Amino acid sequence: MANERLAQALLAPRCVALIGASGDPKKNTSRPQRYLRKHGYTGRIVPVNRERNEMFGEKAYPTLLDAPDGIDHALIMVPARFVPDVIEQCAAKKIPLASIYSDGFAESGEAGRQLQQRVLEIARAGGVRLIGPNGMGVINTHLPAAVSINAVLDIERLLRGPVGVISQSGSVMGALLSRGQARGLGFSKLVSVGNECDLSVGEILDMLVDDPDTRTVLLFLETIRQPELLAQAARRAFAAGKPVIVYKLGKSDIARELAASHTGAMTGSDDSANAFFGLHGIIRVETLEAMIELPPLLAGNRPPTGRRIAVLTTTGGGAAMVVDNLGRLGLDIVAPTAGIVERLAAKNIAVKPGTLMDLTMAGTRKEVYSAVLGELLASDHCDAVLAVVGSSSQFHPQHAVEPIVAAVPAPKPLAAFLVPDAAASLDHLRAAGVAAFRTPEACADALRAYFDWRAPPPPPPAADVGAAAALLGNNISPQLDERAACEVFEVLGIARAAAAVIRTPDEPVALGFPVVAKILSPDILHKTEAGGVALNIATPQALQSAAREILARVRAAKPAARIEGVLVQKLERGLAEVILGYKNDPQVGPIVMLGVGGTLAEVYRDFCVRLAPVSFEQAQEMIGAVKGLALIRGYRNLPRGDLDALARAICALSNLARVESRRIAEAEINPLIVKRDGEGVVAVDGLIVTPRD
Repeated sequence: MANERLAQALLAPRCVALIGASGDPKKNTSRPQRYLRKHGYTGRIVPVNRERNEMFGEKAYPTLLDAPDGIDHALIMVPARFVPDVIEQCAAKKIPLASIYSDGFAESGEAGRQLQQRVLEIARAGGVRLIGPNGMGVINTHLPAAVSINAVLDIERLLRGPVGVISQSGSVMGALLSRGQARGLGFSKLVSVGNECDLSVGEILDMLVDDPDTRTVLLFLETIRQPELLAQAARRAFAAGKPVIVYKLGKSDIARELAASHTGAMTGSDDSANAFFGLHGIIRVETLEAMIELPPLLAGNRPPTGRRIAVLTTTGGGAAMVVDNLGRLGLDIVAPTAGIVERLAAKNIAVKPGTLMDLTMAGTRKEVYSAVLGELLASDHCDAVLAVVGSSSQFHPQHAVEPIVAAVPAPKPLAAFLVPDAAASLDHLRAAGVAAFRTPEACADALRAYFDWRAPPPPPPAADVGAAAALLGNNISPQLDERAACEVFEVLGIARAAAAVIRTPDEPVALGFPVVAKILSPDILHKTEAGGVALNIATPQALQSAAREILARVRAAKPAARIEGVLVQKLERGLAEVILGYKNDPQVGPIVMLGVGGTLAEVYRDFCVRLAPVSFEQAQEMIGAVKGLALIRGYRNLPRGDLDALARAICALSNLARVESRRIAEAEINPLIVKRDGEGVVAVDGLIVTPRD
C-alpha cells in the first residue's frame, strides 16, 4: 500500500515550490510556472529566485527558507552543485518530496555519482523523498497539475484519461503524451523518474495502483532497478485489474562478453527481463505504437487461456499483412467452424473456404459484417477476434466500422486494423473502446503481447538447501571444479554420473567401461576447448593413454592452470542432452535456464529462462517452451524422456537462489542426460562460479 501523504505530494500537490525559477519566458526554467497556470492548476505556486520578488504575478522568494510553510512538492532547477544545499532547505521546511530536474549527477560520471549519493544521504537524513535527478517532473491531467519543464506542455490542452505513465526518460514521457493525445488517448498521471536515485518505478507504480483515475499503466524502462518493489507493485496492479504494459530498451549482447559459463553467454539481461515481466503479470511490447494502442484491448479482460485468433476481413491483402506478422510471432489463426459456416449459410451469407473470413465486397454491407462478427465473437473456437477493414474505412467511416462499434461490449477481446489512413474511423472505434491499429506491425505486436500475458503464479514451495549451503561454505575456491559442483547438485537432488579421480595415468579405476576422461581443474571452465576431454574409452589401456594425452594437451594450452587430476566418469547415454543453467542477473536477480545441451549450446540458442526459484509447474512449462526438446515430448511417437525428472532437476538447480550464505554468480550442468520415461536424469558435467571481485 502506497504512502498516502507521499502519493499526494507527488501526484496531486497542493503547493509547489519552483527553486531556480526564471521570470524570463524565453528560459526553460520559466516553463513550470507558466505550464501550471496554463493547464489550470489552482494550488499555490512558490517561485524561488534570489534576484526577483515577483514572477508572472506570483510573489517570489530569495531562498526556500524565506518561503511560507505548507509546501509539499519542490521542483529543483538549479545547477547540480547547489542541489545539496537546496535539499537541506527542503528538510528544514519539512517538504516531503523534491523533484530534481538538474543534471550532472550519476549520468555524467564518477564525480556526479558521488554528488548524487551525497544528495540522497542528505535527503534521507532529513526525511525528504526524491524524484530524479535528471528528471522531467510530474503531470496530473485530472487535478490538473503540470509540475514539469517538458516542452510537450506547450500543447494546447491535456486530455484526461485512464492511462498512467512512468518513464525513465523525460523526453519519451513527452513523446508518449503527444503521440497518445494525437490518437485520442487521454492520460491520468505521467511521471519522469530520471536517474531514479530514490523513489523507484515500483514505488510509483504502487501509488498508481491506488489512484482512482488510473486503470492502465505504461512503463518506459531503460533498466530495472529495485526489482522487488516493482514485482510487488505489478502483482498488486494485476490483482486490482490494472494492466501494466512495458516498453524496455536493452536488447544488446554486449554484457554477454563477461560470461564464464554457456548460460551466461547464451542469456542476456533482456532474456532475464522477459522472465521478470512474465512472472509478475507485466505485458511487454516491442513497439511504441503498440504500447499506445494496446490499452483498450486489455480493458476489462484478463489473461487468455489460448492463443487462437479469428480474422474477419473485407480485404485479403490487408489482412495478410497482419496475419504474416501474427504467424511469425507464434499465434494461431483459426478458420471458422462448420457450425459457423452452416448458420451463416442459413442467412444467405456464403463464406469462402480458408482460414480467413474473407467477405470481399459483400462484407461491406452492415447486415453481413454484423452477422459474421457476431458468430465469431460468440464462438468458443477462438480466444480473440481481429476485424480488418479496407478502403471503406477511409471514405465511409461511419458505415465501415459501425458493425464493429455495435458489437461493443464484446464477449471476448476485439481488435481492428484499418488498412488505409483512416483517422475518422480510428477515432470512432477508440471512442467506443475498441483497440484500433494503424499499422500491421503494431497490431500484431499488441496481439502477441496480449496472448503472452499470464497471471502471476504463487511463489514455489519452500525447499531445504542447508546441505548445499554447507558444501558451498566449505569450498573457498571462487570457481568450483566439476567434481565439487556436481556434489552440490547432488545434495540439491540432481543425480550425478559415477566417477573417480586419478592423479596419474597409471592409477586404476573401478567403474567399468566404457568411460569418459576429463581434466579436473577449477581454472578451466570449458574443458573441450582446452583439449581436456576424451570420450568413449573402452579399456584400461586406452584410459591410461587418454589421460596422458589430456594432461599433456592441457599443460601446453593452460600452463598456469591448477590441475587436480583427471576425472574418470561412467559413460552415460540417454534420449537427449540438455543444458541447465543458473545465473544471478544484475537487473532482476537469480534466473534458471533450460536449453538444448552439448558443445553447441550457444549456437542453437534454443532455450527458456525463468526467475529462480521455480515451481514444478513452471519447470514443466519451460520444458514445453524449448523447441529442440520436442523429440523427448513424444513427437511422432518417439520415446518419451523422463520429463518429470527433468522438471524436478530444474526446480532443484533453481533452489540455488535460496542459498544466502554464499552468493552464486553462475552455475551450470552441461550436459544433463535425460533418459527414458521413468529412468531419471543424470548430470555428467557442471560448474559453479561465485561473484567476481
